[in-house]
Amino acid sequence: MNAEIITIGDEILIGQIIDTNSAFLAQELNKIGIEVTQITSIQDHPTHIFNALKKAEAYNQVIIITGGLGPTKDDKTKATLCTYFEDDLVLNQDVLNHIEELFDKYIETSSISKLNRDQAYIPSKAIALKNEFGTAPGMWFFENGKVYISMPGVPYEMKNIFTKEALPRLAKTFERPYVIHKTALTYGVGESTLAKLIEDWENNLPSFIKLAYLPSLGKVRLRLSARGGNKEILEQALEEAFKNLKSYIGGNIKGFEGETSIEEEIARKFNLKNQHLALAESCTGGQIASSLVNVPGASSYFLAGLVTYATQMKIDLLKIEESIIQKYSVVSKEVTLEMAKKVKQQTGADVALATTGNAGPTKGDSQADIGQVYIALVAPGVEKVFSFLWKKNREKIIEKAVVKAQQILLEENWN
Repeated sequence: MNAEIITIGDEILIGQIIDTNSAFLAQELNKIGIEVTQITSIQDHPTHIFNALKKAEAYNQVIIITGGLGPTKDDKTKATLCTYFEDDLVLNQDVLNHIEELFDKYIETSSISKLNRDQAYIPSKAIALKNEFGTAPGMWFFENGKVYISMPGVPYEMKNIFTKEALPRLAKTFERPYVIHKTALTYGVGESTLAKLIEDWENNLPSFIKLAYLPSLGKVRLRLSARGGNKEILEQALEEAFKNLKSYIGGNIKGFEGETSIEEEIARKFNLKNQHLALAESCTGGQIASSLVNVPGASSYFLAGLVTYATQMKIDLLKIEESIIQKYSVVSKEVTLEMAKKVKQQTGADVALATTGNAGPTKGDSQADIGQVYIALVAPGVEKVFSFLWKKNREKIIEKAVVKAQQILLEENWN
C-alpha cells in the first residue's frame, strides 16, 4: 500500500510556513501499514495540481491533498478536482448547515457571505468529511480502486478531519500489512562507530525487519521497522532483536522513543536516590533546565536553574570571586567548577551541574577557543569538570553541550 502527500500553497514554497501536515500524515499512515512514497509541494495553480494528481495516481493507491480549500479566489483545489474527475460542484446541505451553525455559535456579529456559503459546494462524486473546526469540508473520492482525500491546510482542522473521518475509512477500504516501529535512543557514540559495533547484529536481523540510523548531535536513534501479517509475531521479533542489541551496546542505550527518554531516566535516577539538582548555566542559556522540566513531575527533584550569561552576573548572582575569573578566564575549568559549587551551596541541592563555553561567533569576555565548553558536576563524593572542543558552529555547540550535560547526569556515579 503506497501513498503520496501533496501539499498546496505558495506559503510553503517560499518558506513562510513549515509543512508540519506531511509529517503528521506520514506517521498516521505508517501506523496502519500505508507507506508514503513521496511528498510533493506545489503552487496553488490548476495546472500544477492537475499534473501532481496525474503523477501520483500512477504509483499510489492513496493520494492525499492538503491546502487550497479556502473561500478566496486564490484557492483552486475544488475547481481543479472537478476538472480532474470530470465533475461539477453541487450544494451539500449538511455542509451548509454546519457552516450556518458555526456562524451562529461563534461569529454572531457577522453574516454569512456568499464566499462562505460557496464552501458548501463540493464535487458531486465526493463524500464530504466533516470539519468540526472550520467551514471547508474534507473530501473523499474513490476512483478506479484509488482513494483521493482533500483536506484544508490549517493543521488543527486537517488533523481532526483525518483522524476522525479519513483514517477510519482508509482502514475499512484496504487490507493492509502491519507495520511496527520501535526506536532505541543511544548516546555517546557516533553513527559510524555505532555501525561498526553492531554490524554483526544488523546482518543477522530477520528479512522482515529493517534498521534505520537517525543521527543528531550527540545521539543516534536506531529504528527497527517490522512489516508482516501477524502483529504479535512482529512485536515479539522486535523485542528479541533489541534484547540481542544490548549485548553489543547495552551501555549506550538510554531508553526507547515513546517509552522513556533520557530526561525521564534522569528524573528516575534522582528520585531513587531521593536527591535534588540545581543548575548554573552560561553558554547553554537555560536549555538544560528546559529539557529537564519538560518531563511531568520534574519538581520532585529539580530545584532551580540560574542562567548567568554575562560575566558580571556570575559575580553578582553566584558570588564567584572576581579574582578567580581574572586569573583563569570566565570560560575555564576553574570558573565552571566554582559555578557548580556556588549554585549547590545557594540552593541546598545535593547535586549541581554548571556549564560555560564559547559558542561564538566571537570570543566575548574569554580568550578560550570558539567551540570550547566546560561542564562541571558537583555531587556527594564527586567534583569533576569535563572539557570539550567542538567545531565552530554556534547552534551545534550549544545543542551538543545540552546533550552531554544530560549524559553526564545520567551516567556519572555518586553516593
